[in-house]
Amino acid sequence: MNKHRLLSIFLASAFVGPAYAQTMSVSAAELDSLKAQISALQAKLAEIEEQAEANTTSVAVNAKTLAEQKPVSVAPEKAKSEDGITVGGAIRTNFNYTSYSEGNKDRGGDFDFDIFRLNLRGEIGDVSLNGEIRFFDYMTAIKYAYVGYQFSENWEVNAGITKVPFGNSPYNSQNYFFSTNYYLGLEDDFDLGVVFKRSVANNWQLDLGFFKNDELGGVDGYVDNRSDRYSYDIVGARTAGEGIYDEPGQALAEYNTFSGRFAYHFKQGELTTEVGVSALSGGIHDGESRAGDYQALALHANSQYQRWHLQLQHSEYRYDIDQLEQIAIGAYSFYDTIAAEATSTTLNVAYDLAVNFGAVTGLQFYNNYGVVYDKSDDTANTVMNVTGVSVAAGGLFTYFDWVHAKNQPFVGGSGAGDSGDYEQRFNINIGYYF
Repeated sequence: MNKHRLLSIFLASAFVGPAYAQTMSVSAAELDSLKAQISALQAKLAEIEEQAEANTTSVAVNAKTLAEQKPVSVAPEKAKSEDGITVGGAIRTNFNYTSYSEGNKDRGGDFDFDIFRLNLRGEIGDVSLNGEIRFFDYMTAIKYAYVGYQFSENWEVNAGITKVPFGNSPYNSQNYFFSTNYYLGLEDDFDLGVVFKRSVANNWQLDLGFFKNDELGGVDGYVDNRSDRYSYDIVGARTAGEGIYDEPGQALAEYNTFSGRFAYHFKQGELTTEVGVSALSGGIHDGESRAGDYQALALHANSQYQRWHLQLQHSEYRYDIDQLEQIAIGAYSFYDTIAAEATSTTLNVAYDLAVNFGAVTGLQFYNNYGVVYDKSDDTANTVMNVTGVSVAAGGLFTYFDWVHAKNQPFVGGSGAGDSGDYEQRFNINIGYYF
């Protein structure tokens, strides 16, 4: 017996039963009328069921179409990611054509191996690990190696070879060569210490760090070459008679450095801006006793409007060491010289462009300008302007840079140079990141 038959019996009982109980008889005309009403109700019910089935089928088809266009996982999300360490890295090569090397120009430029690097990142038991080691033809250097722990909702602590909080973050530049501040030890600098980091909350963030010494163990670090490092640091005093590229006769190193960075974030329409102040202060040691101290201060701003980026930074530093006017610094297995005191200003503009050209998915055009002036040794200003574009294509990331500079390391000059001539370098750095 189907549902329509049951409905007929129910309706017949509802309409016929009471009347029959009262009169015990019914006319043929009345029965025909009741049957007609029942048939009409059955037809209406069938129509409603067909519409319901059609709507259900339509919803199912639409849901399947949406699922095919954008698959959705129905697996429950894990409350916490599994412990483990991820290994990544990069292989980079470099082409350069320069104005300051006749041999390079005669060869039409040089194409060299740049670096092979390995990165470790992950977490085991709520303690995170971050590390990067770089292998060059001429040296091996650890950029950073630290552990971290999130001990509250907004605060974490990092300990090891970790980044000194100072200036625009994460970089004060967009190009391959960084800014002039990098060669003063004031951009992307890593030392041995501990940093407490407050994430952005209520529009402000704060980083506080204490660094026992530089990443190579300070003035008594057990290393063969104190210039075999990624970050620029003081390595000695530059005394009379020494060349600006010589290994210093008097070793010096920073120690017991305190660093702080405060930044405030605000947004107005499509404009987002971070403004901040940074400062650091520490001692200088000669291996036997304290030889002096050093300080640095910076005011910085980092804005983005739609695809446009703007960075500004004004920095000042001073090494107060027995009336020295020049100090020796080292990085990339290379010694150089800078004034013991100077001021720097940087201005960077960049524009992002998303594209769909084969494997190429993104371009960033930029112009980065920096100048170091008011030097205590009365040498000429250091100036560097980098115009270029970076290209993202899958695992490949490539910088195309045109550098116009004077008295600039790696562009035919020195931080303590006294030349009025500008040099040029066209540079292509190709990296595969995995």
